[in-house]
Amino acid sequence: MRWGIVIATKDGKTLFSRNPNGRFIPASNTKLFTTAAAMAELAELDHEAAQHPTTLLLAPRPHGAPDLILRGSGDPTLSDNAACQTDCLKTLADVVSAKRLRRIHAIIADDQLFADERWGDGWSWNNLPTQWGTAVSALTLNDNTAELTVQPGAHPGAHPLPKWSAPDEGLTLVNQALTVPDGKPELSLEKKPGDNRVILTGTLPAGAPVQTLKIGIDDPALSAARHFRSLLREAGIRVQTIQVRHRLTKTAVDTPAADARILATLPAPDLKDDIRHLLKVSQNLHAELLLRRLALVHGNGSVEDGIAERKQALTTLGLPDASFSLYDGSGMSPYNRVTPQTVIQLLRLADRQPWGADWRDDLPLAARDGTLAHRFIGTTVADHLHAKTGTLAATHSLSGYLQTTRGQTLLIAIFANDIPDDLPHPTKILDDLVTAVAEAE
Repeated sequence: MRWGIVIATKDGKTLFSRNPNGRFIPASNTKLFTTAAAMAELAELDHEAAQHPTTLLLAPRPHGAPDLILRGSGDPTLSDNAACQTDCLKTLADVVSAKRLRRIHAIIADDQLFADERWGDGWSWNNLPTQWGTAVSALTLNDNTAELTVQPGAHPGAHPLPKWSAPDEGLTLVNQALTVPDGKPELSLEKKPGDNRVILTGTLPAGAPVQTLKIGIDDPALSAARHFRSLLREAGIRVQTIQVRHRLTKTAVDTPAADARILATLPAPDLKDDIRHLLKVSQNLHAELLLRRLALVHGNGSVEDGIAERKQALTTLGLPDASFSLYDGSGMSPYNRVTPQTVIQLLRLADRQPWGADWRDDLPLAARDGTLAHRFIGTTVADHLHAKTGTLAATHSLSGYLQTTRGQTLLIAIFANDIPDDLPHPTKILDDLVTAVAEAE
């Protein structure tokens, strides 16, 4: 087990260090780098978002019904949930209905704003079908997950009763779960990458409430088109087929025909609000979309361009460009490496920026919200630590701003890599360390 720790003051004094320049897998501490770069270039990102809204176009054909082009914008909040109030797919369906169109040849799902790079380098294959490792696309809907509700079967021994929340997910469910007399719900979904079969396993007690499970999807643009087709069908509009337009990394965007006209656009997402959300709950997909949005500032929407733009933004702040090697936006890649000292430098540089206070407050607050909501409860650290968590196989990290019992704000960066499988409660070790630092005289 390897430890990397730096405890420092805001003005640059190191109070404690262990292996400060060792290279560690940061896990979701990667999001500190991605979001700091985004905050530094927020004006440019907002401009790009305004230039590329989610758009619905009507494309006439020489003969027969027209096509509808649903062009993605990288909006992480697009939804067709019943409770949706903004960035709603139904808004676009209502526009089509209002035009009194009754037949559509094809819904063309266009996610060419970003290159077709759905997963990060080195991501573990078993994470890909999960909601945490779902595919990335410029045409994102419902966080690129499919939702399954499951209620107990008629009697113990019967299969539970599952139902997809959307009528047309394009997934085949294999139900291997069982209803049992008592106990607690223990259901899971299994899916191999590239396979449309989803296997429901586990047990559900007879008196249990309805359970909701989510699974990642392989082609978000195709899924969004399916959902859009369902909305149009509900409005009495027939759709003959679905097409998808992806873009290879180095190729240009395939623009629609000149006679295609815009029917509607959706408002650009509030990127600052989304940065807060993704930091609080450690939302991997949103971090990956943010990296690709960075790629549009001086590039073509590829991961490579996003990585380059992030590095440029951070080196402009003063972070040495050789001090970190990051291959994705979220921290899912085990290829990522940072040093504890680099994270301390990032925290210190961010604190000096006009946006630094907002960024700090966007981090989870100990014992109160986000991924720290259930940590440090009843300790002196509660309400006094804004920090980003990180968890990956054999890896834990915690970095942020700690206010001590003496009122001093310290910068902390703690990394544990190569954690043995039999080590119980590794997060407790980190938490006890932070608490000891907070209470030290």
